[in-house]
Amino acid sequence: MSTWGWLQIALYIVILLLLVKPLGRYMARVYSGGRTMWDPFLAPLERLIYRSFGISPENEMTWTRYAIAFMMLSVVGLIVTYGFERLQHQLPWNPEHLAAVPPDLAFNTASSFATNTNWQNYGGESTMSYLTQMAALAKENFLSAATGMAVLAAFIRGLARASAKTLGNFWVDVTRSVLYILLPMSIVFGLVLAQQGVVQTLRGYPHVPLLQPTTYDEPLTDANGKPVLDAKGQPTTKTVKVTEQVIAVGPAASQIAIKQLGTNGGGFFNVNSAHPFENPTPLSNFLEMFSILAISAGLTYTLGRMVKSQKHGWAVFAAMAILFFVGLIVCYWAEAKGNPLFPANVNQPPRQCSRAATWKAKKFVTALPTQHSGPRPRPTPQTAV
Repeated sequence: MSTWGWLQIALYIVILLLLVKPLGRYMARVYSGGRTMWDPFLAPLERLIYRSFGISPENEMTWTRYAIAFMMLSVVGLIVTYGFERLQHQLPWNPEHLAAVPPDLAFNTASSFATNTNWQNYGGESTMSYLTQMAALAKENFLSAATGMAVLAAFIRGLARASAKTLGNFWVDVTRSVLYILLPMSIVFGLVLAQQGVVQTLRGYPHVPLLQPTTYDEPLTDANGKPVLDAKGQPTTKTVKVTEQVIAVGPAASQIAIKQLGTNGGGFFNVNSAHPFENPTPLSNFLEMFSILAISAGLTYTLGRMVKSQKHGWAVFAAMAILFFVGLIVCYWAEAKGNPLFPANVNQPPRQCSRAATWKAKKFVTALPTQHSGPRPRPTPQTAV
């Protein structure tokens, strides 16, 4: 465990602590219906949403109505996401002509994204079209995070209003969570990630010629997808020569921003932030880690502000911090020890490994061509460099 490693952790904690109060105070103002710096731009859109869906902001809900509204939004979101996945082969923004997501995988993905568990049982770059990533998965990244934040706001009001029968309006809480908290932060964070080198494009996957072509044996299959056997009953193969690599790109920066801020899973790429196109620099790595805890930490101050007992909020923050520190120390110790399954003669000191990995990621990004043409076959799954 190096000194620089502990200094980075200390910097992370200091910046997080500095953000807790201003962000928490701002979110308390949002959930209390107060005026924010975004009102001149977003208040007209907020009123338009309420009029379009027949929502009366002044009409507060009992806990049962609040729970029913919560379930309704989750179910509708699940159905819409499932529909995008199943129909993506017939929808636009699918330059790689990816097939429809299988029914079981589509339901698993839709249900997990609707509940903010975001279990990624697929490789994003070889399974989901650009439209599915943007209109289905990113949409749920916003709504599932906003739903959790809205429920927390209702819970806080329940603590603050000891004898009240209402907890606020679910639709108002979700709308304000998206418009005034998640959306502005995601736009700013997405632009920063794009500046750092996270890919953001609607172009198809570029094909890059290999400096050293290679070959491999591919099993032959019949029309039903079953292996073709020779006279001895052994699978037959054909030799395939590989002369180019398909590089997966896409509108990643915009989705990574809300994925991190909303503590969602399901990265744009299969390996998530281990992919150099999703996390290309030390700064992007720091910001992506920081964004995971930013809103959660700030909400503890929001709690204290709304119940008018800031000590209550700091007590919750302290409990969260203890759990965080225990996990952090254990994980950092384990990471610094290296992989015990590697042979003893493999040199894997943390600093050298980190430097080499960063260098390789930068080299990989620099080599990406910006122009390409010609037909694009179905891409093969990509592996992080």
